[in-house]
Amino acid sequence: MRTVADELDGRFTKAKLAAALAEACALLGLDHRGAQLLRFTNNAVYELAGAPVVMRIVGSRTLRHRVSKVVGVARYFEAHDVPAIRLLPGVDQPIHVGEHVVTAWVRVPAGERRATAADLGRLLRKVHSLPAPDGLGEWAPLADVRARVADAEELDPDDRRFLLRRSAEVEAALGELDFPLEKCLVHGDAHPGNVIVGPDGPVLCDFDSACVGPPEWDLTPLAVGRERFGDPAGRYRMLADTYGFDVTRWDGFAVLRAARELKLVTSVLPILRSHPHVRGELRRRLGDLRSGRADTGWARYR
Repeated sequence: MRTVADELDGRFTKAKLAAALAEACALLGLDHRGAQLLRFTNNAVYELAGAPVVMRIVGSRTLRHRVSKVVGVARYFEAHDVPAIRLLPGVDQPIHVGEHVVTAWVRVPAGERRATAADLGRLLRKVHSLPAPDGLGEWAPLADVRARVADAEELDPDDRRFLLRRSAEVEAALGELDFPLEKCLVHGDAHPGNVIVGPDGPVLCDFDSACVGPPEWDLTPLAVGRERFGDPAGRYRMLADTYGFDVTRWDGFAVLRAARELKLVTSVLPILRSHPHVRGELRRRLGDLRSGRADTGWARYR
């Protein structure tokens, strides 16, 4: 039986994140007081109250290596005039505070509407048309899954074995696919939640999964959202029509869906003890994967 002490030994509790935020802000001469936590799954994202700045704290030890890539992609997008969030200028990034890694961004003022699938489709066409920056890694979606399993704050040994075995199976199936679209720079986690509509229009955010890979992967999240989260069918249809390709009509989609679902299941493993309220949804998703239930609905991690 878990005790209160067990619940408090997580690496990413609110108190520990708040301390990291305060220290990072102090290094930049910013005031952390009144900062609002916007979300926390893969990263803790804070909006500062006293300056137009967003601070992002990485939420996994084994995925901290991605931060340098994120910084590089952000600078590449700025150099190529891609509508995307911008790093806070004049700051050496990433910022290291104790065991935490932080990035600082210019806040995009809230617009009058939320991002649509059409916004996403137009941004993806822009990204996919660019030459990939030098040194950007190749697409390897199951590597992140294995990293999160290795970094899990808690995980039943049977679940660990299942997730690693399932990852190996899906990775092998991905290797057998013959993709119809040409490999390019991809965002890697493309959905309207990673698009912010500011006063100057929609901009992309969250570059953790950017890589060189199949553009079909960037069309997969909304298609899986329709199947697993009950998102309106018209949302994915809008994306496919705007982009000009329907990944669900391709016979390799089932494998891409399997890879996406593994990422959706494991995203909270590194913060599970710090944020135990997600355990119920995690158990449900694991149960569905184990039993092969593809038609059951999931709720988004909060």
